[in-house]
Amino acid sequence: MPGVRGCRELVGQEVELTTMEAHPPSNAVPLLQSSLLDRRGFIYQLGAGVGSLALSCLLNQDAAAAAEALGSKPTFNPLLARSPHFPARAKSCIFLMMEGGASHMDTFDPKPKLKELVGKTFKRDDKLKSNQNNGDRFFTASPFEFQRYGQCGREVSELFKNVANCVDDLAFVRSVYASSDNHPAALFEFLTGNAFQGSPSIGSWVTYGLGTMNQNLPAFVVLRDGQPFGGTATWGNAYLPTCYQGTQLRSGAIPILDLQPPEEVGAHRQRDSLNLLQMFNREHSQRNPTHPDLEARMASYELAFRMQTEVPGTLSIEGESESIRKLYGVDQEKTKAFGTRCLLARRLVERGVRFVQLWSGGWDSHDEILKGHRNAAEKVDVPIAGLIQDLKQRGLLEDTLVVWGGEFGRTPDTNEGNHKKNKPGRDHNPGAMTMWFAGGGTAGGTLIGATDEIGNTAVEQRKSLKDVHATLLHTLGLDQSKLTFYHAGRFKQLTDTGGNVIREILA
Repeated sequence: MPGVRGCRELVGQEVELTTMEAHPPSNAVPLLQSSLLDRRGFIYQLGAGVGSLALSCLLNQDAAAAAEALGSKPTFNPLLARSPHFPARAKSCIFLMMEGGASHMDTFDPKPKLKELVGKTFKRDDKLKSNQNNGDRFFTASPFEFQRYGQCGREVSELFKNVANCVDDLAFVRSVYASSDNHPAALFEFLTGNAFQGSPSIGSWVTYGLGTMNQNLPAFVVLRDGQPFGGTATWGNAYLPTCYQGTQLRSGAIPILDLQPPEEVGAHRQRDSLNLLQMFNREHSQRNPTHPDLEARMASYELAFRMQTEVPGTLSIEGESESIRKLYGVDQEKTKAFGTRCLLARRLVERGVRFVQLWSGGWDSHDEILKGHRNAAEKVDVPIAGLIQDLKQRGLLEDTLVVWGGEFGRTPDTNEGNHKKNKPGRDHNPGAMTMWFAGGGTAGGTLIGATDEIGNTAVEQRKSLKDVHATLLHTLGLDQSKLTFYHAGRFKQLTDTGGNVIREILA
């Protein structure tokens, strides 16, 4: 159907869908994968029987009522808004991804000790040999000045002098650590909880658990240029149903291809075509009752149809005031691209989108960190500060969680070649990184954790990425142990073996 096809590709329905659960994630049970069950599957399904059937019926009644209100044929809608496990502080999340690994000691974790050690040889305690630590290494001080800001007196680098004005709204964790110093693996761990490809992204887990508050827009939106080190799998659904994967909006004048049908195809003709298609699909579904993914596919057609009306107005910033555009840096060439993405993020959560992921690269400064980090920060400092201020003045920050971070931190040293050229950089360091959080039930102005005096290792109140993920889910009212999906013979979850909620940063 003209117009709908392009939207359908975006919501992920062109690829084969996995089996869809027909009940809340908190009561997850293994589903029928085919018309034939092994003995274990039969016994498990038998035990789940009556309760799951009743709950599935109730959910489908809700879906039917919603569809009727929209003037379309009722279908099971896997993205209907669902209640959290417990009262939530946040309704939506905006995840600011600084791809490449921003240096904590050059942004939000000052290390004056490095000035005393400049030029001295740095020797690692571990025996690991990699591209990042072969040969002689030399200590490198930060080329950026730090100042204290806000009532909390937080020290912030000159790179983020605009974000610095928002520190009383930010909760800092200076002791986050990861396990991989390889970009793709680190990105997978940071965004999916697993260093190996094949696990659902955070946004997919969140939309799987909560659905969306706006049935006319994708539940999980990705705003970036190009592709990350790990490819589109960093916002993929993996083994979760395909409708939960991120929808990437392109930069430029046409963020969604084939959104609108040809002029000669009107809304009534589209509606008639869609109704006919749904009738055929429903007849097929009734003949194949063990394939609930067909219901998800039908729901995707309906979403694509509704997006034609909702998306153009949502993605157009022409109606925003000049002061707002200036606040986000949309009026400046350097900040226009990321500023536009930040402004769109606010417009999306304002309209009920559950999870928005924003990307900005250029942080992989192996040499000339002065030039590399300054250039990367100049693109995002004004827009991020504008986002925080705008959310706050609109009353949206209270129930919108904003998260900032990169896949790892950086080392306190540079390699011999850059040292001799007097163009010091920093290499990958999963042992220490800084992240900050704003809104959504977090306590602005707080600071926890610390790295050692040279910034090489997190040493106080160490927090793993599993802890970060558990905290993010908690603010949204999701219990990490209940947000599960049965796959490959066991219940899986974002935090897998479990993380601890970082309660020290919660209000």
